[in-house]
Amino acid sequence: MTDMERVTKDKLFSDLQTVIEDAEALLQATASQTGEKIDVVRARARASVNQAKARLSEIQKKTTDQAKQAAESADEYVHKNPWQAVGMAAGLGLLLGILLNRR
Repeated sequence: MTDMERVTKDKLFSDLQTVIEDAEALLQATASQTGEKIDVVRARARASVNQAKARLSEIQKKTTDQAKQAAESADEYVHKNPWQAVGMAAGLGLLLGILLNRR
């Protein structure tokens, strides 16, 4: 997963949480309103919020599982190729040192 995809997913996750929170606040604000139409709308909104929460939870679990899988893959690679991993880390450290030293 690229950094841009991760940022996009994080932004989507954050936006979805905000929508859920706003919908819940709207439901609470209209709690004192009565009438058949408002009850129908409130029930549909509550169902949509519950569905969004379930989907958000599912996305969060999937993302967590993918991150764990990536970490396990990296760990396995380092254990199978320790010297290559050390070389890559040293090269990355050198590159970062050069870039930071230029400023």
